[in-house]
Amino acid sequence: MLSVLSYLKNKTAQTEMKSLDESPGSEAAEKNKDWERENQSETSHNKTLLLPDRWKPCRQTQATVKECLWKLSCCLGSVCGMEWYCYAALGILTATLSFFIDLSVTKLIKTHQWLYMKLDGNSLLQFLCWTLYPACLCAVASSFSHNICPFSTGSGIPEVRTMLSGVEMPHYLSLTNMFAKLLGLICTLSAGSTVFLGKVGPFVHLSTMLGAYLSNLCTLIHGNKKDKADREMLVVAAAVGVASCFGAPVSGVLFSVEVMSSHFSLRHYFPCFFSAACGALTFRLFSVWSGDLETLQAMFKTNFSTSSPFHPLEILLFALLGLLCGAVSCFFLFLHRWILKLTNTNPFLIRMLTTEKGLYSGMVVFLLACVTFPNSAGHYMTSELSMKKLLTSLLDDRQWTSLSHNASVQPLLEWSSSGSPVYLSLAVFLLMKMWMLVLVCTLPLPAGYFMPVFIYGAALGRLLGEGVAYVCSTGTTTDQHWASINPGGYALAGAAALSGAVTHSLSPALLAVEITGQFSHAVPVLLATVLANALARSRQRPSFYDAISISKKLPHLRSLKKAFPWLPFTSISQVLRANPVQLQKAAEPEEVQHVVNTCTDAQIPVVDSHETQVLLGFVLRSELMTSLSHWRTETPEKHLDEVCSIHPTSVLLSPQNTIQEAHSILNLLGAHTLFVADMGKLVGVITWPEMTGILKDLVKEI
Repeated sequence: MLSVLSYLKNKTAQTEMKSLDESPGSEAAEKNKDWERENQSETSHNKTLLLPDRWKPCRQTQATVKECLWKLSCCLGSVCGMEWYCYAALGILTATLSFFIDLSVTKLIKTHQWLYMKLDGNSLLQFLCWTLYPACLCAVASSFSHNICPFSTGSGIPEVRTMLSGVEMPHYLSLTNMFAKLLGLICTLSAGSTVFLGKVGPFVHLSTMLGAYLSNLCTLIHGNKKDKADREMLVVAAAVGVASCFGAPVSGVLFSVEVMSSHFSLRHYFPCFFSAACGALTFRLFSVWSGDLETLQAMFKTNFSTSSPFHPLEILLFALLGLLCGAVSCFFLFLHRWILKLTNTNPFLIRMLTTEKGLYSGMVVFLLACVTFPNSAGHYMTSELSMKKLLTSLLDDRQWTSLSHNASVQPLLEWSSSGSPVYLSLAVFLLMKMWMLVLVCTLPLPAGYFMPVFIYGAALGRLLGEGVAYVCSTGTTTDQHWASINPGGYALAGAAALSGAVTHSLSPALLAVEITGQFSHAVPVLLATVLANALARSRQRPSFYDAISISKKLPHLRSLKKAFPWLPFTSISQVLRANPVQLQKAAEPEEVQHVVNTCTDAQIPVVDSHETQVLLGFVLRSELMTSLSHWRTETPEKHLDEVCSIHPTSVLLSPQNTIQEAHSILNLLGAHTLFVADMGKLVGVITWPEMTGILKDLVKEI
């Protein structure tokens, strides 16, 4: 009660003092201001007494929990750094999420198959079930992604690559994007082999989102080095994403090195392998507990012969397969670039993909479902098989041509159920899936494209292997080794070669070996992948992900080099800003104050004088702001070099250095500012925001 009366008394006195004289320059007004400042603390104290304390339930329990967590963090931190627990948690959480997606997709696909089989005998209802089920799922995925978070569509790998190169894209790491991407991906994969899409790309994106949130957790624990922790956690998350999809940790790390990172630091190796191993082990344990695998074995079980896996002269055939996959990849990438250009220039497609994404996805998927209907052309494409069963059947080590007398064998029953030769089914599969895969690349929904290309390459290799096996079985050779050719080995090499050529990477070769456990074919698989890459990379052709980055106009330097071949040879002198902000050694407080008010750069260059322009080093803007008030009031006669320390420049660029070199230095060192000097004289300053702006300006010219 006393505090209330005191507060009212103060307010009344203030009102009376203000009413005496409203003039701001009067003596009464000045005394009034002094009186208000003296009583400010008392008034604020009285106000706090008027407001009741916020009610906090279970204060004692919360304090106990916080104390226990603090003690736990101290105990864990005494063993190793907290970031290693975050790496392990990232691998375990990513693998759990991958298993949850696979389990949900399996349940939905089995529901579709059960409903389709229950309608056996009624072709019309079976047709409607086969077509409308995936069409509705994909329409829901597109509409959901469009309305909740438009950034969740597509693969996600081009955006993650751009973020790892240093460009900030916070919308792609938001919780809303993660939720929309997860549900949209489940709906897309539940459409089955009708849509013929995978989960690798979107799941790598989901893994980076988890990594970003765990990085924030590490930052809260440590309290510093946020930028460095964010970058390292995103690199690790990219490797864990692939490792948790296939249970293949080594190829996951190699994928992160080749595809995701522009510059992979050696300090990232051990965290990547540690987290990827945790993710792969957790994923395989979940597969064993669910009954999918009997033990911790390869994801795709094969029975290749280890005593005599292939004839030495078959190396030439594997090399031929590599060149064939390289040529097919060039044709596929040409069609992919053409369809991307069409979607960006055709008015009808632009309108549909902007305002009617759900309708467009439903129409396209309905068309594909009509084509893959088992009672029509889908009969020759094994459209009833899932993606995993397709790859498992293609990796079968037996020669299907020699099993033609026994049509009850499982792979032969699937690929020649109508009595037609397996060559016809494989040829129809390859011809139809080519244009279908190009078409589904335009769907605005979360989808991966690595696994479809991987299976397509396996079918291409299987066709060549069956042809070689048939020729050798006709009696043209008496060598027993040629008579026991393994077409599954050609399928394995074709899968790695085509997917590696499309993505311009060698990690699919190691992935093919890891997911099958067939190290006996490591050499021919690697040879085919290298030759396919050599042909696909010729003439600076962009990879699959490069083409998407260019189409989406992402400021990613590696992709822009494919669109602008002259970019690596462009000197930075052509893009430097004129008259950079600078301070001379003998600068006075007024000049420093003007520079601080007009410049936002963290590092400000210091020259000997404005006439000579000889670069001495730089001062930190934060230090200038801290010492400026003291400098102006107490020692205004001193100069800049007497008040602030001038830091030497560790890296100095020349005007002849290229944009690519400047970008690499900014990316490797994590620097925000680089100084350009010619013969010791300051020429310009290039910052990371300016480099991003340069890339964005180049993107506008595409």
